[in-house]
Amino acid sequence: MTGTRLWVVRGIVLVLVFLAGVMVGSTGSEPAGTVATTPDTYTCSMHPNVQQPEPGLCPLCGMDLIPNTTQTAAASDRIVLSDRARALARLRTTPVRRQADATADVRLLGRIEPDERSRRNVTTWIGGRIDRLTVNTTGESVGRGRVIATLYSPEVYSAHQDLIAARRQVERLKDSPSDARALAEAALSAARERLQLLGVPDRELAELAAADTPTRAIRIRSPFGGTVIERVATEGAYVETGAILYRVADLSRLWVQLDAYEADLPLLTVGLPVTLRVEGLAGEVFEGRIAFIDPTVDPDRRTARVRVEVDNPEGLLRPGMFAEALVAGRQATDDEAPLVIPASAPLFTGKRSLVYVESDGADGLAYTPRTVRLGTRLGDVYPVVAGLSEGERVVSRGAFALDADLQIRGGPSMMSAAPDDTPAQATVPTLNLASVERAQLAPVLSAYLAIQVALAEDDHPTAKQAAVTLGEALQAVTLGGPVGEAWATLAPALTTHGQAIAGSSDIEAARGSFEPLSLAVEAWLRQLGNPLDAPVKVAFCPMAMGSAGARWVQQGDVVDNAYYGAMMRNCGEFVEAVPPGAHLPAAGP
Repeated sequence: MTGTRLWVVRGIVLVLVFLAGVMVGSTGSEPAGTVATTPDTYTCSMHPNVQQPEPGLCPLCGMDLIPNTTQTAAASDRIVLSDRARALARLRTTPVRRQADATADVRLLGRIEPDERSRRNVTTWIGGRIDRLTVNTTGESVGRGRVIATLYSPEVYSAHQDLIAARRQVERLKDSPSDARALAEAALSAARERLQLLGVPDRELAELAAADTPTRAIRIRSPFGGTVIERVATEGAYVETGAILYRVADLSRLWVQLDAYEADLPLLTVGLPVTLRVEGLAGEVFEGRIAFIDPTVDPDRRTARVRVEVDNPEGLLRPGMFAEALVAGRQATDDEAPLVIPASAPLFTGKRSLVYVESDGADGLAYTPRTVRLGTRLGDVYPVVAGLSEGERVVSRGAFALDADLQIRGGPSMMSAAPDDTPAQATVPTLNLASVERAQLAPVLSAYLAIQVALAEDDHPTAKQAAVTLGEALQAVTLGGPVGEAWATLAPALTTHGQAIAGSSDIEAARGSFEPLSLAVEAWLRQLGNPLDAPVKVAFCPMAMGSAGARWVQQGDVVDNAYYGAMMRNCGEFVEAVPPGAHLPAAGP
């Protein structure tokens, strides 16, 4: 072993020994659940969490395993500390609380563009040759009714000749018999109508009717006011009726098209105020609000467009400029403020988030790892989606030291616990229910709980009737939006297994269908949360379903086994608790 590697090994060993000494403290008390390791267990001096039944090489570093003659806390995930040990470790705990004003500044970049609603095309109402353009440059301002071009139109020229001839004929026959005068006036009216059909506006038609010679220059006026953002026409070009000469837009109100990455989208909602700065206008700050968030994400850039509308009365902002936006993003909530924990509390292991929860037991303050589900970070806090209840205390400083100590003892630490969530669990989005949505789903969960109680009481007829009630409650659910889409994927399993219980021939058949029904309810609680006003708990019995183990959801503080009934009604243990409105955590250690 080289000198450098030897010093590294010695340093790591000293750190591990120090952490172990800090965690045990000066009292020398053993952590709860310590058991003597069997003489046949072998471990690694560099990785104490490695436990092998026979000698060999460490799977992590390749060093020889040595006999493990120490005691380990592998039988417990609780770390009990004395007051002195907590002081040496400088632990700090923070209560889980609700915070309505949790925000996170989101910085986005974008480009300034004209408001699409103010874009207009100035077109010709007649075909011909453009003789002169009065607006020659892009960026020039034009007023409504301004002459922007003159063109020569053979059709208008010919029709104007006919109009002048018909007018002169009427003047010559003003003292003639009524029949001759009526024919001349009809010809004059037809000539005027021809010009109208060619598109000559009334303002121009009056001038043409009073002229003595046919005009060669037809004036084209802009029906809109604004700034020319594109000049299409050129002098001397021939154009057809309806050809675009200019594109104009009103630049007194602009759009800022921002690019938001997927991680930023949960923090952005329509209506949030936005502060804008432009590099070319140092010291100037512009205010706007988010008016639109693109429902799709660009597959190449992995961003979605976020549109901000901003007033530009002085014309300082120009289309094409780059802008930097600062948005005070916030997590969308429905009825109440979200639960939050300090950003320093969780330990991340890939897709999983782990926190240490403080509890007060008979042997003193203890700290237990718990897998939680967190939302997008909001400044100095993380919103808690599932896994914690209001009032619980989490370690906000020193969690890594606790985890290192638990790893030394071979307990379920951050590194040695179960692997990260499965892809299916990790990708299922969590949705918060509004009061109306909770009211629709509460009868469904209540019907399931009635089935659970009936099976625990060995009451097959009542369980079948409760399954019928479950089906009726499912049919009454009418949800829309993202919650409705999620429910559409969850409801079929609930319906199928509920119908199987309603049509079951005996209680054992009902219990066989109750197990997949319970898994469907867990998936529901994981994605949509608990719609009831009271907490529910997930229980597990390792002997159910032929000793394969099975879970169920129930209420109350006493295990009520739906798979065995009176035979072993209290067999099992609670593995999770889901408060009202909270979500069931994903599978953890």
